[in-house]
Amino acid sequence: QVQLVESGGGLVQAGGSLRLSCAASGRTFSSYAMGWFRQAPGKEREFVAVINWTGSSTAYADSVKGRFTISRDNAKNTVYLQMNSLKPEDTAVYYCAATTHWGTLVNEFGTWGQGTQVTVSS
Repeated sequence: QVQLVESGGGLVQAGGSLRLSCAASGRTFSSYAMGWFRQAPGKEREFVAVINWTGSSTAYADSVKGRFTISRDNAKNTVYLQMNSLKPEDTAVYYCAATTHWGTLVNEFGTWGQGTQVTVSS
């Protein structure tokens, strides 16, 4: 089991960039596929990106494809989400999550961080 702590959120103007980090505790981090999800006020939590155990395979939501990049450093037990060309509609709480399998659905991930707020102003 891993525990996850996100950081790097904040306020940014439209068109700007942010990099989110998710630090994992535990020795089995490299056994997990890692995902990023987000939840805007009044909306359901939605998939953003996922990366496999080695970092060799990734997948993205259509809404962020070409703008966001997920990566991981297993030596540092950390997964990242580089967000470029941010839009006001990207405003949400962003969550890091871990799964022992592979997926893009909320219920496929069993371990979650506490979330970090990203606000994009127009």
